[in-house]
Amino acid sequence: MVDSFGHSFSTIPFNYLFMKYYIIAGEASGDLHGSNLMKSIYQEDPAANIRFWGGDLMQNVGGTLVKHYRDLAFMGFAEVLFNLKTILNNIKLCKSDILAFQPDVLVFIDYPGFNLRIAKWSKALGFKNHYYISPQIWAWKESRIKEIKRDIDKMYVILPFEKTFYEDKHHFPVAFVGHPLIDAIQAHPLVDDVTFRKANELNDLPIIAILPGSRKQEITKMLSVMLSVVDDFKGYQFVIAGAPSQDFSFYQQFITSDNIKFLSNKTYDLLQHATAALVTSGTATLETALFKVPEVVCYKGNWISYQIAKRIITLKYISLVNLIMDAEVVTELIQEDCTSSRIKQELDKILQADHRKKVLDNYAILEEKLGGKGASSTTARLIVKELK
Repeated sequence: MVDSFGHSFSTIPFNYLFMKYYIIAGEASGDLHGSNLMKSIYQEDPAANIRFWGGDLMQNVGGTLVKHYRDLAFMGFAEVLFNLKTILNNIKLCKSDILAFQPDVLVFIDYPGFNLRIAKWSKALGFKNHYYISPQIWAWKESRIKEIKRDIDKMYVILPFEKTFYEDKHHFPVAFVGHPLIDAIQAHPLVDDVTFRKANELNDLPIIAILPGSRKQEITKMLSVMLSVVDDFKGYQFVIAGAPSQDFSFYQQFITSDNIKFLSNKTYDLLQHATAALVTSGTATLETALFKVPEVVCYKGNWISYQIAKRIITLKYISLVNLIMDAEVVTELIQEDCTSSRIKQELDKILQADHRKKVLDNYAILEEKLGGKGASSTTARLIVKELK
């Protein structure tokens, strides 16, 4: 007899497990990490049957996309409230799809508001729950540790201080697997500068990369103020990193100068050739640092969401770079501080040679702290080992 992969049952390799994996990623960063995890799962279990919530990167790997993250990403307290009906419908869809698929394991990638709800439900039904990339409960909602202990069978963390947080403070064993961005960045092909500029119709001026986020609401909040300093830096060209989930037509309203260029879904190519960057807080702050690009972190949120957040989040920093280093390696301009004059001041600073050297020296220490390459393959190996 021959299976659907064209193999005779008598010659099927031992590592063909025919296991079903259900992966849920709700954001652009989750799509990136999910895609690399899926590649590694297929290496460990070539016959893996994967259904997932994610994005284009995961879809390009294989498996079956159930829901795209562009329909899931609501950021902030007010935004979640306004979109509550959609969120509840998505939860209902997810539960029914899991029941129909009957996976051997569910793998949650960050996105805790949604994923922990599903985990509670799936655990009660006897499904195996694995979590890759811990919810940031060390930042806020630390009480979620009770849900995690109850509902999660295996946790794989990617930040060095998270292992201490979980095991020493909360007596919950986790596996520190390193940070998957190191793998993603090292695997990205290098494009020489002349080819990159010619292919994307960029001139010879040094590049200032603009990373305004992936969601419409954060792009709307951030992009105008980020681009307000363009005329103050005429010796540079500003290039917007367009998110794959948004069309160019959405960005056009913000492009008010010939010195502003746009690249869609080429963030890593852009960072390879950027001299400096203005970055909305999030995973992109760490990506920029790992590409060795000095940056200014900018953040403005919905006023109501921000007022709530600052009362319940007690962290000293909002960028992953500063959190991991436990020091202000990159300047953070948050809410009222995120103005044209402050952006101009801080951008000018990171273009100066002495300050750049200091930042780059700290970036080297940061990469050491992240534990080296292999996060995706390590996590996949641990997941498959549990199923075996």
